[in-house]
Amino acid sequence: QVQLVESGGGLVQAGDSLRLSCAASGRTLSSYAMGWFRRAPGKEREFVAAISSGGGGVDYANSVKGRFTISRDNAKNTVYLQMNSLKPEDTAVYYCARGTYWLEKSSSKYDYWGQGTQVTVSS
Repeated sequence: QVQLVESGGGLVQAGDSLRLSCAASGRTLSSYAMGWFRRAPGKEREFVAAISSGGGGVDYANSVKGRFTISRDNAKNTVYLQMNSLKPEDTAVYYCARGTYWLEKSSSKYDYWGQGTQVTVSS
């Protein structure tokens, strides 16, 4: 069993930065790709970013490319999402999830999910 707990969300202004963390307990994440997803009000959950098990491979949604950076510290069993130049359209609940070996954009490829952390960006 794996428990994922996100933190770091909050209310910020457009142009600000936030760093989200996803801490895992129960089992090590080092053998798995990890992903971040988000769900905005009234919208479907969407892929944000993914990182390979060793951290050498990353993938981003076009909407966040160049502004967000995903990283991981396997020694701490933690994954991060650095979000810069935030926009009001980034407002959503952000979730981290455990994937498989490959970098995947589909949420169906992820088996364990955190409870989410709210990010609100005001204009």
